[in-house]
Amino acid sequence: MSPGTGAKNTGQRAEAAALAHLAANGLKLQHRNYRCRGGEIDLVMRDGDTTVFVEVRFRRSARFGTPEATVDRRKQSRLVRAARHYLGQHGLVTCRFDVVGITGEPPRIHWIRNAFEDGGGTW
Repeated sequence: MSPGTGAKNTGQRAEAAALAHLAANGLKLQHRNYRCRGGEIDLVMRDGDTTVFVEVRFRRSARFGTPEATVDRRKQSRLVRAARHYLGQHGLVTCRFDVVGITGEPPRIHWIRNAFEDGGGTW
């Protein structure tokens, strides 16, 4: 995540770092960059019987706030819409929403399990 690289490349490296961290903690990758009309989910993982929808955020530093703090209500709403689509397509029910914030180089990873809940209480 060095300076001078494009945002897409930086995002891909942040997602790769998050994926490696989650996999090292026992989660299994199901999909990367799941897209539908409602939004996009960076990583879809499995943690036992639970589907985990992961939003990955990167900032060079936390000087002006942590990356995970940027997952506001609007972003959460888009993630929930995309998750509902994914669950409907795959016949799944049990899920949670995690956020992985990454800062600096070497990357410092902050993983928040159950970062937020669907306001509809459907899971």
